[in-house]
Amino acid sequence: MTSLPSSEPDYIEQAPELRRATVRRAPKFVPFLIAGALVGILAAAIVALAGPGSASFDRSTVFGFFAVLLALPGVALGAAIALVLDRGSVRRSERIVLEQADDAPSA
Repeated sequence: MTSLPSSEPDYIEQAPELRRATVRRAPKFVPFLIAGALVGILAAAIVALAGPGSASFDRSTVFGFFAVLLALPGVALGAAIALVLDRGSVRRSERIVLEQADDAPSA
C-alpha cells in the first residue's frame, strides 16, 4: 500500500503556552544569619573589653563566653529581620504572564 500525499503540513502550529508566575525580590537568609552572628560577636568584644577585669578570668575567656552567649541571639535577630523583609517582599510581589519563546535562532 502506498500512502497518498497529505494536503496538511507536516507540522501543526500550536498556540503559545501561557503560564502565570509570581515575581518578587526575596532576601537571602544566610547573609542575615551571618551578619546577626557577627553583631553578637561584636557585642561580646565590647562587653569583654569594656567590663572590669577579673583575677579569675582573663579577657579572652570572657570574650569567648560572651561570644557563644551573644552569637545565638544575634543569629535569631538576623533571622527575624530577614523574615520581616521577606514578608514585605510578598506584599510587593507582581503577577506576570509568561509565554514560551521559540528556541530556534531567527535568520
